[in-house]
Amino acid sequence: MAVNPDFWRDRRVFLTGHTGFKGGWLALWLHRLGARVHGYALEAEGESSLWRATALEPLLDSRIADIRDSQRLRQSLCKARPEIVFHLAAQPLVRASYREPLDTYSTNVMGTANLLEAVRACPEVRAVVVVTTDKCYENREWLWPYRETDALGGHDPYSSSKACAELVCAAYRTSFLAARSVGLATARAGNVIGGGDWSADRLVPDALHAWSQGREVVLRHPGATRPWQHVLDPLAGYLGLAEALWTSPAEHARAWNFGPDAGGVRSVGEVVEGLATHWPAAAPWRVEADGTLHEATRLTLDSSLARTQLGWVPRWNLDEALRRTCAWQRAWLDGQDMQAFSQRQIDDYQGEVQ
Repeated sequence: MAVNPDFWRDRRVFLTGHTGFKGGWLALWLHRLGARVHGYALEAEGESSLWRATALEPLLDSRIADIRDSQRLRQSLCKARPEIVFHLAAQPLVRASYREPLDTYSTNVMGTANLLEAVRACPEVRAVVVVTTDKCYENREWLWPYRETDALGGHDPYSSSKACAELVCAAYRTSFLAARSVGLATARAGNVIGGGDWSADRLVPDALHAWSQGREVVLRHPGATRPWQHVLDPLAGYLGLAEALWTSPAEHARAWNFGPDAGGVRSVGEVVEGLATHWPAAAPWRVEADGTLHEATRLTLDSSLARTQLGWVPRWNLDEALRRTCAWQRAWLDGQDMQAFSQRQIDDYQGEVQ
């Protein structure tokens, strides 16, 4: 599956979460494709962020606001008159959800409902892609991958809130949007990595931050396995899914997995060891078990539906994803033009897909 530049040229797109890690990469890619992007998100957190590092603000119409503000969200979306909507704004961290469960639910559940209510009020919208997570499944710690038809659940507030968001989308799809031929799909990816992620309590950002300061990284659960993938792989899936929804909404309005191949399912310890091979300096780590908060030990996705129906396949294996992530971090530390560097990585990825 290749992203079609002709489809996206001058396309009006509304993107929530554009100041975040995945949202920032998607905003840059959409701009590269020639889309007219309208962003809606909170201010980028922390001193370091992809949004600031790549100087994204001049590339799109950016609105800094909260998706829990239903009136402002509706006004912003209707003013933009988008044809396609990507919803990535969220509270995206498991451990943060234990500290702030109500904020997590209000953002991830009611924020999604607010977005879909706004879509109902804007007749130009034809396709909506809501990004949730692989953690929305009821995790039974089994060996085989989860499919889109498996039960939803969630032990922690973050996972539970994303399962709730899936149910909200299903209700809006059948109750309101299908009758208008608006294609609404949800997208579930694995653990994404890539340059420009400074989120706390995430393995790769924590490791790169520690090593760049000459410190060792602390691992809580080195034996836990996850489906790891470069951020551009699921984003390519989201873009292709939006194109498919535009063409045939009834056929593609459902949930989709966008996970890595079997080689991307690795333990935390294996990922850190692989990351260290691409870091040019000392890369120490140690284990400090933390049993205070529950975290899943095994999680994989079955993405055969996206492969067969959309023609989507992951392009960068785990080693290439780790290499690209380290290269981005080193370039940033060296003071390079990170917008141009990031665009080159997108061009490299698209070149391999063509």
